[in-house]
Amino acid sequence: MTSVFEQALGPDFARLHPMLQRRFALHSSQGVACLGRGVMSEVRRGPWWTVPFLLLGTWRHILFPDSARDVPFIIENYAYTDSHGRETVTFVRTFELSPTRRRRFDATMVFDARRGQVVDYLGTHQHLAVDLVAEVAEDGALLLRSGEQRFREGPVDFRFPLALSGTAELREGYDDQRECFTVDVRVRNRWLGPLFSYSGTFTCTWPAVSAVPSSVKPLREEPRS
Repeated sequence: MTSVFEQALGPDFARLHPMLQRRFALHSSQGVACLGRGVMSEVRRGPWWTVPFLLLGTWRHILFPDSARDVPFIIENYAYTDSHGRETVTFVRTFELSPTRRRRFDATMVFDARRGQVVDYLGTHQHLAVDLVAEVAEDGALLLRSGEQRFREGPVDFRFPLALSGTAELREGYDDQRECFTVDVRVRNRWLGPLFSYSGTFTCTWPAVSAVPSSVKPLREEPRS
């Protein structure tokens, strides 16, 4: 069995930092999860006029309209085979903005062999399918850039205009001196500028699991990539 990111990167997967190789080699036959805990040094939303767009995202766990510093953070990566037989990995991020305020950013990723790309399904219902271009940086970090976005719900099926949405760039690395993973995510609109970003560090454990918790799986699985 091969992980989603091993399929996407091919031979370049071996160029990732060894700790990133361990993290992104997660696949459904291993019987382990990758659970990260850390602190986002900064979570930032765009200007005030981005708030309605970000508020809409909170409805289905896609982005949120908050800014804060030193935010405790959890990321849950579980690999499984979905109901359509696809190797899938979860990226469920929980931001603890205060003792009474949490925000989630849910995603599930699959590899589309036809196009040779990772497809990132955002939110609890996989309504938004986003193509991701994966690359390895010179220092062994993983770089992900979003591309075409498609809205899928029943008979509704259309490409989402990037002028009305945001494009994302993610860089995940490993700091050998501090022995922790580093992450930097930036979402911006081509015309309107920054919409949302966060950056920080975390450490991971790889616990054995016999089943993937339903809390990290989407409530609906979209067969169309």
